[in-house]
Amino acid sequence: MADRFGDSLKGTQNAPRTPKKDSGVLVIGLGRFGSSIAATLDRLGQDVLAVERNPELVAQWAGRIALVEADAANPEALEQLGAREFPVAVVGVGSYLEASVLITGNLVDIGIPQIWSKAISNEHARILQRIGAHHVVLPEADAGARVAHLVSGKLLDYIEVEDGFTIVKMRPPKETQGFTLAQSKVRERYGVTVIGVKSPGIDFVYATPDTRLSTNDLIIVSGHADLLERFAARP
Repeated sequence: MADRFGDSLKGTQNAPRTPKKDSGVLVIGLGRFGSSIAATLDRLGQDVLAVERNPELVAQWAGRIALVEADAANPEALEQLGAREFPVAVVGVGSYLEASVLITGNLVDIGIPQIWSKAISNEHARILQRIGAHHVVLPEADAGARVAHLVSGKLLDYIEVEDGFTIVKMRPPKETQGFTLAQSKVRERYGVTVIGVKSPGIDFVYATPDTRLSTNDLIIVSGHADLLERFAARP
């Protein structure tokens, strides 16, 4: 692999497979965030090439995913490993602001169609957006907000999609138990929509107006975050 990417890059040995760059994902940085993404994509059968400059992390991941030891803050290194041929790149470098900005800027310059960059603060996120990152992720802030919703009420899971639109998993309020969705008028009264229901011992089913809720059901509900919080707060 070292010959393929040039003398200035060090390829690991026994990499699981050589990624197809025209359909693969380039993951830069193998900290907790980047390594989780790279390992998960690899497990899902996606073509992944990881880039890491820390020899210790390279040694840790050698043989587990396809990777190259290189400094992605150097534009020449990116050119040598063929980064411009990847349709998607993930910048998992967050703690080092300068490196994060340089790497993202380099990827923008070579025209990567989709760039996902990790940020550690709102200011960091704004910088990455301004230089051209298509998606900016604040993993700690996002996780903190999600956990706050879970520990503060009756929600069992919480996913904010965009602009306040959210999907949650919860138990049905008492006033809806024993009634069909048409009878309890959840959407009319609370402004949220029950998408599906999981009853004990029964597979998940998509909800219809005739779906009847019971005490032990788990329900998947969508709507604006504020409305969902009010719905979940019902006895």
